[in-house]
Amino acid sequence: MALTALLVRPAGAEAQAPDPSPPHAGAWTWAVDANAFGGYNYQRRGFTDFDAWESQNWIMGMATRQSGAWTTTGTAGLTLEPFTLHALGSPQAFQTGETYRNAPLIDYQHPHDLIMTLALDTTRAFERVSVTLGAGLVGAPPIGPPPFMHRASAAENPQAPLSHHHLDSTHATQGLVRAGVAARGVSLTGGVFHGREPDEHRTDLDLGRLDSYAVRIGYDLGRWSGQVSNAWLTRPERLSTYDASRRTASMSYEWRGAVRSLAWTATVGQNREVHGNLEAYLFESVWRASAKNAFYVRAEQVAKDILDAGFHPVGVGHRHRPSNVGALTGGYVRDLVVGRLGRIGLGADVTVYRVPTNLQEAYGAPLSVHSFVRVRGRVAAPGATAHAPHH
Repeated sequence: MALTALLVRPAGAEAQAPDPSPPHAGAWTWAVDANAFGGYNYQRRGFTDFDAWESQNWIMGMATRQSGAWTTTGTAGLTLEPFTLHALGSPQAFQTGETYRNAPLIDYQHPHDLIMTLALDTTRAFERVSVTLGAGLVGAPPIGPPPFMHRASAAENPQAPLSHHHLDSTHATQGLVRAGVAARGVSLTGGVFHGREPDEHRTDLDLGRLDSYAVRIGYDLGRWSGQVSNAWLTRPERLSTYDASRRTASMSYEWRGAVRSLAWTATVGQNREVHGNLEAYLFESVWRASAKNAFYVRAEQVAKDILDAGFHPVGVGHRHRPSNVGALTGGYVRDLVVGRLGRIGLGADVTVYRVPTNLQEAYGAPLSVHSFVRVRGRVAAPGATAHAPHH
């Protein structure tokens, strides 16, 4: 297997697009994949309830050209979330990460930037080993599992995991260079990138110095895939003056039959910060029981920095009080239209929480509910077959 495929798939959250069939020598083939949720989001909390009509969405395309032992792959992706979510983000109890009006986001999932991916990779295949070099204005360094919106185990769930910023939030890093080597389904990938998270202006590029580093070992062996990674991040938070590191490990399984399918992912992540270590554990799964019926679950245990989030000047360091939040989601999607180019379905889910003692007075017994229409489409150039992202 060429390293491009390995980087694009489980070991590489960096390519988040459908995988076209192997191209004819010297010819370009392409494929486009898209997913959109649109519906109602209700969040019940002790101090106030909140809701929103919103849409989470993305569209990804990949073009590939093979010439002899060389394969070149370009990936581009967009989301309309800057326009289909409120500027503050999508309401979500206990969610954290990034900022709005120079304040930390709490109980909101931020919109993703308009440009989610814009990268180019080239692979040279030798007899037993493949070597890849790549760069991107926007893309993913070798950190963590594939991002949640491109995992088969989360494909039917519109909500970001509470562990997003412990695991895969770097999938839309703005400025990176990466390289890797692969053989027999095992890959080693390293990357240099701009470590600061994007700002709250969602339609621009926040490029900067390549000041952070990451390395990942991954494997892709039939139905099984996984990775372990470590990243050294330079001042990743816009309200913090401190560096941090992120460690992750994940395992995924995916089985596809003629109609039915099963996918699951188990992963752990740890953010090591000057204020203390914050850990997250996640298990999620999608079971397609028939051509038109799919069920999904997600279970998480996440250490959140809610009570002490905010600006910290240089030299002001203290240990933060972690809040260990548990969340359990169950959902169902019924497809009304199933065609050659995609699916249209109706879905709903409910999330219940285990609230830590230090947040019980504020949150009480929170509950999250989503109801939505899900539209998934895929199209490929003649001679190429578009697939959903395979991880």
